[in-house]
Amino acid sequence: MSDTDTFPKLLLENASRIGNRPGCREKDLGIWQTWTWAQVADEVRALACGLAALGFGRGDKLIIIGDNRPRLYWSMTAAQAIGGVPVPVYQDSAAKEMGFVIDHAEARFALAEDQEQVDKLLEIKGTNQTLESIVYDDARGMRNYDQAFLHDFDKVQEMGRAFDRDNPGFYDDAVAAGKGSDISVMLYTSGTTGNPKGVVLTHTNVMRTAENNEKMEGLKESDEILAYLPMAWVGDHIFSFGQNYTAGFCVNCPESSATVMQDLRDIGPTYFFAPPRIFENILTTVMVRMEDAAPIKRRLFHYFMDVAQRAGTRILDGKPVSSMDRLLYALGNVLVYGPLKNTLGFSRIRLAYTAGEAIGPDIFDFFRALGINLKQLYGMTEASVFITVQPDGQIRPDTVGVPAPEVEVKIADNGEVLFRGPGSFQEYYKSAEATSETKDPEGWVHTGDAGVFTEDGHLKIIDRAKDVGRLNDGTLVAPKYLENKLKFFPNIKEAVAFGHQRDYVAAFINIDLVAMGNWAERHNVAYGGYQELAAYPDVQDIVREHVEQVNRDLASDPQLGGSQIRRFLVLPKELDADDGELTRTRKVRRSFVADRYAELIEALYSDRNTCHVETEVTFEDGRKGMLAADLRILDAKTFPVAEAMREAS
Repeated sequence: MSDTDTFPKLLLENASRIGNRPGCREKDLGIWQTWTWAQVADEVRALACGLAALGFGRGDKLIIIGDNRPRLYWSMTAAQAIGGVPVPVYQDSAAKEMGFVIDHAEARFALAEDQEQVDKLLEIKGTNQTLESIVYDDARGMRNYDQAFLHDFDKVQEMGRAFDRDNPGFYDDAVAAGKGSDISVMLYTSGTTGNPKGVVLTHTNVMRTAENNEKMEGLKESDEILAYLPMAWVGDHIFSFGQNYTAGFCVNCPESSATVMQDLRDIGPTYFFAPPRIFENILTTVMVRMEDAAPIKRRLFHYFMDVAQRAGTRILDGKPVSSMDRLLYALGNVLVYGPLKNTLGFSRIRLAYTAGEAIGPDIFDFFRALGINLKQLYGMTEASVFITVQPDGQIRPDTVGVPAPEVEVKIADNGEVLFRGPGSFQEYYKSAEATSETKDPEGWVHTGDAGVFTEDGHLKIIDRAKDVGRLNDGTLVAPKYLENKLKFFPNIKEAVAFGHQRDYVAAFINIDLVAMGNWAERHNVAYGGYQELAAYPDVQDIVREHVEQVNRDLASDPQLGGSQIRRFLVLPKELDADDGELTRTRKVRRSFVADRYAELIEALYSDRNTCHVETEVTFEDGRKGMLAADLRILDAKTFPVAEAMREAS
């Protein structure tokens, strides 16, 4: 494969070598449609030639926006095949956000999934100076759209087949001209601290990273994965595109975001990735259903889950387990674990990853106790995902593993994690200054994260380096660490902690509407929506208990024990990407939140017990409105180290 250095070349090789094997599937109207690798190669060829017929050429950017669809994945390879650069965009982006990417990338072409995305592009095109042609996949609702620059996907492929016949050497010559050092994809960062940056990755970056992990984990052509995470996210690009090509396994696209769990059960993937929030939601759903189950089923579940917690992870890691526990675990697999995994669609999973945030130890251990080989990894767009990963037999909830194959990792004097490896990005597009700030002349990339290595070489991430601060008395404060500990409780969906250059730590908290809603239903508490439930005194007392448990845990940490949360409030609305409070990858835009709710922060650091807030909200249909509420500011108990240790014992 030495001369197979681009994805279009690899597609041709897969079509020749494993042409009859399934390359991708999509569920449409309840029926799974399958394309073999040979069929995928034909579809990509027709699309690439069709784009060429429209004037798309070497160096052009192709904006790709929509849910996970085979045709959208094909468009990536089609653009690459004729020297272009795919630029996937988050499908829930507002027109303004999408417009920034199109302007910055100077994209002339866009491929949209459906009418909704086309409408955004039409709104942008009125002010954009570069966008010329728009191709759409789903023709529903497009009957009265008669602009000359709009093109139906099927008709573009028809144009491509005619172009291919008239120019028989064009496609093969264009593919052969590609090199591993060519730009493979441009992925925009989430823009946590400002405008997104275009991360330039080459074919070599993506392919080498995908191959190294494939060999490490033993991925095979027979594996199956469900592609349900945003195509603009680097994780989906590696798992659902890069490794799809390098390992030759099948990628399955769900019918819609609403049917993901059912489609997961249909496919029963062997390879699975989900951020911690997905695993948390699944566990919350399981526990909620068990609360509603018959008493005998509930007792059976809890008994065998105790067995699983005691023996399941040890069996998975190949460690010694007593004969009785092994027998009980086997019985539990028949009665509880097996049926539960089958219901979730997890029966065939032999490798699962989670990353992006810290995952609660209880959640992590729950899935591993069921026999699911769940691991943590640490990655970022600038690394083509993999920086560290947990090897088999070395799995723990508090670290993110050891350096990935061919990746070097070190800790700078200021505690920041640095790495370099085959996946290290080339540059930030049109931003030499930002590139030089992040990547030094020796190839070391600054992650912006603070971390430490354990004695056995595992990396532990503490917080964003720039967010680590000090209280006025010099106590270390790691806001993200505190927020993650709060979010380990299923009743808490989001948290934002403050404390730098303050006398104590305070926090904003969002409740989880599903988990708390279930509690309200079981306790006959009527409520009209999030705001009303969040203000309910008993709900706030539950949150207080969680905060105090975090404080109790912190008190045993010699470095962070002084950063316990003294005051907090429950926000009257969920933090929302549409309101600018979260990025599209669900990360808190800390500075934006601090500015927007500055009055609430000041109230947390005063002697006040209530505070009035008025803020603008964005409804699902795009309309704006105002929300007003009087909030309670709550005090939480803190614990001296000695007292915490006595209570724990």
